[in-house]
Amino acid sequence: MFTREDRSWLHPTAVSDRLRQLYETIDLPPVRLHDLRHGAASIAHAAGADLHAIKEMLGHFSIAVTSDTYTTLLPQVDRALAEAAASLVPRAQKLAIVPPPGAESAAQPVKITPSAHANDPGRGVRGRR
Repeated sequence: MFTREDRSWLHPTAVSDRLRQLYETIDLPPVRLHDLRHGAASIAHAAGADLHAIKEMLGHFSIAVTSDTYTTLLPQVDRALAEAAASLVPRAQKLAIVPPPGAESAAQPVKITPSAHANDPGRGVRGRR
């Protein structure tokens, strides 16, 4: 609900018309007032506001409405979450290729032999042993 300074009611069409004038004046893409509400919730969420604070800001009765409908992950937040999750995945240690004894340089071929378990199809598979 929008009001004037004297607290008299503004008709929703007047507010929408004024918003359209503003975004056309500064050459922005069209946006609805309701889109601004979603955007405010998403930006607050990306800035670290918890869902309860966003729920209160929007005046929702239920936090489920806030979390399910009003908080879209921004691409920057989505990427940061993916990178944080990826950082928790253990990585294989890099193996150094060492030339065999007597070799002149590391550029010579190195014979790689499989480990004792390389041909064991059950190795590392749960429930097979």
